[in-house]
This record gives sequence, C-alpha cells and structure tokens, in this order.
Amino acid sequence: MAQEQLLVATVKTLERLGIAYMLTGSHASSLQGQPRSTHDVDFVVDLTLSDLAGLLRAFPAPEFYVSEAAAREAVRSRAMFNIVESATGAKIDLWLLTDDTFDHSRFERRRVVDVFGQAIAVSTPEDTILMKLRWAMQSGSSERQVGDARHVLELNADSLDWTYLDQWAGRIGVGELLARIRD
Repeated sequence: MAQEQLLVATVKTLERLGIAYMLTGSHASSLQGQPRSTHDVDFVVDLTLSDLAGLLRAFPAPEFYVSEAAAREAVRSRAMFNIVESATGAKIDLWLLTDDTFDHSRFERRRVVDVFGQAIAVSTPEDTILMKLRWAMQSGSSERQVGDARHVLELNADSLDWTYLDQWAGRIGVGELLARIRD
C-alpha cells in the first residue's frame, strides 16, 4: 500500500474507533511547507488501554506488525509505538498524547483539512514549526527538522499567530532557533 493510502486508511480506522488524533511530523510539514519524502506517518493519539484491542484488530498480522507489549507499555507511559506494514515496511508512528501543557495546547488547536480527498485533523502550522524546532533541539539541532520548520514558516508567514509562536517558543526552549529561521 502506498504511504498516502496507509495514511488515509489509518485516519479512517482511528475515526471509526473514536480515537482522537492529529497528523504531525513530516507529513504535516510537507502539507504546510515543502514536500519531502519520509519513511513514516506520525500521529498524536489520545488512546487508552481500552481502545487498544480494537486498534490492534484493525491492523492484523501478517499484513501488519505491531508489538502488543510495546503498544501497551506506550499507552501506560504515554510514549510512542509503531505499526509496520509488512509488504512495504511503511511505518505508522503513534505518539500518545501526554500531560505536557504544550502537547495539550497543540492537540486542541489541530485543524481539519482535506488531504488526498480525506478530511484529516492536522497540527496547525505554528505547532508544526514549534515541534520541528523542539525535535531539532532534542536531536542535536537536526538541519532537516530546522529546514522543515523554516519552509512552513516561509509559506505561512502572513497567517501565523506570532504571539502564540513567540510565547511557546520561549516556554519550550526553542526561542533562539525560531529567531534564526525567522531571519
């Protein structure tokens, strides 16, 4: 299955199961900035242990590989687990919504947009920029993440909420990186 088909199929599954989600990562930055290839589809999900059985049934072996133990631990610890399509190796990364104030802010701000003919909840451009910069800081200033953030900023500069960007950039420690890509 092509990555776009996997993305849409995952969204339909999450919606059918009543699991709140948000597309994030490189797919979000590609929609809002400059498209680039990526090996995975990233979602933030508000998933509980009681939701997990249905989700695992929706991605059955041998078409998909998912470690039930890793998924359970990720739900308990509010971390991440993935689902891999066996035939292609395409990967869905499911990041659990955490108790972090910024995580909740960006999840509440998500917007529904048309992607490949499907209504999909996506991170706002401001939150995509901030998360890309946060990932860059956590990974030792990854130029790919900074470049993604810069492209989203450039394409959306006239419509960005700069007060929100500046406030959260300071709070999550990416103010210097935001200033750098703003220049």
